[in-house]
Amino acid sequence: MSSASALGTPLPSNKLNAAAVDRTTRLMERGLLPDRVIRLGIRRLLAQRLREEASGGVEQQSERRRALIEMLRRSPIAVSTQEANAQHYEVPARFFQLALGKQLKYSSALWLEDCRSLDEAEEHMLRLTVERAQLRDGQFILELGCGWGSLTIYMARRFPASRITAVSNSASQREYITSQLRAIGRDNVRIITADMNLFAGPAEPVDRVVSVEMFEHMRNYEQLLSRIASWMKRDALLFVHIFTHRIFSYPFEVRDDSDWMARFFFTGGIMPSDDLLLNFQRDVTLSDHWLESGGHYEKTARAWLENTDAHRDEILQIFRDTYAAHLPRDEQAAEAMKWLVRWRVFFMACEELWGYRNGQEWSVSHYLFGKK
Repeated sequence: MSSASALGTPLPSNKLNAAAVDRTTRLMERGLLPDRVIRLGIRRLLAQRLREEASGGVEQQSERRRALIEMLRRSPIAVSTQEANAQHYEVPARFFQLALGKQLKYSSALWLEDCRSLDEAEEHMLRLTVERAQLRDGQFILELGCGWGSLTIYMARRFPASRITAVSNSASQREYITSQLRAIGRDNVRIITADMNLFAGPAEPVDRVVSVEMFEHMRNYEQLLSRIASWMKRDALLFVHIFTHRIFSYPFEVRDDSDWMARFFFTGGIMPSDDLLLNFQRDVTLSDHWLESGGHYEKTARAWLENTDAHRDEILQIFRDTYAAHLPRDEQAAEAMKWLVRWRVFFMACEELWGYRNGQEWSVSHYLFGKK
């Protein structure tokens, strides 16, 4: 996910038998559980998460929300940044070329009624992002969390007179994007590798800031938005695309070995509610706000899973080289298979989460902020 992606299905463990969870996880990672059983387990855990978040009635929900907002205000801008790199962004680009669409958009696509493929859906969401962010040729644009460069390269092509600075936490992503820009002959982009805790911002104020699925990896939104506002011209705009739940916000914490998603794919991440960012308008002010059905992400994740299955053998070799090269040769195949299963389950978890209740529970939120 562009930054992120990172998407997460909650795996709360406090009500589950730890030994049973461990046995089930070992069977799953050996490829011995059918997809239908895994999906059933995911849906059960989603229902459990909703019960937990709704417990205690409105007063207790309000107190938990206030405590979360206070925790975010006390936190660093981002936590577990190195874990996020290892989990998503330092996997070879070839894997994502096989699993994602042709533009390597590691975030929700937009499936319009006439949409026939993931490639088309990627294009639709990129076009919508440009429209809602009010991007124009000749602007100085800052992109935070550029992923594998889907929006970066799209903007570079469409706005040749613009100057674009794109920030990623991953050196491998920077190398990949740079090679793609070189191939299409664009020199209007600067790629920076930086931890958002340390990023000092561009050398001069910008006209637009865009961020697609990075904020889910952030914690201190007030400090982050304050920094972003300081980089913006007076009439500049900030566009944010994040995935959300309709009313609940919760962090992903590794509480024990059964917190599978937090351990392997979303360490330090947060599931924001659709209105969570609106509590942090000290330095920015909301100009517009949109909500897209989770069904778009459901179809996107399903396409990622189908692509993964279609390229199973090549992906197994990539995972053998990536995750298992340090192991004895007789253990490498099993380790590669374990990681193939993990990525498949991750994509299934994303599909089930955004498809839950016909895409009306978890969604994709877009925001346009001005500088205060």
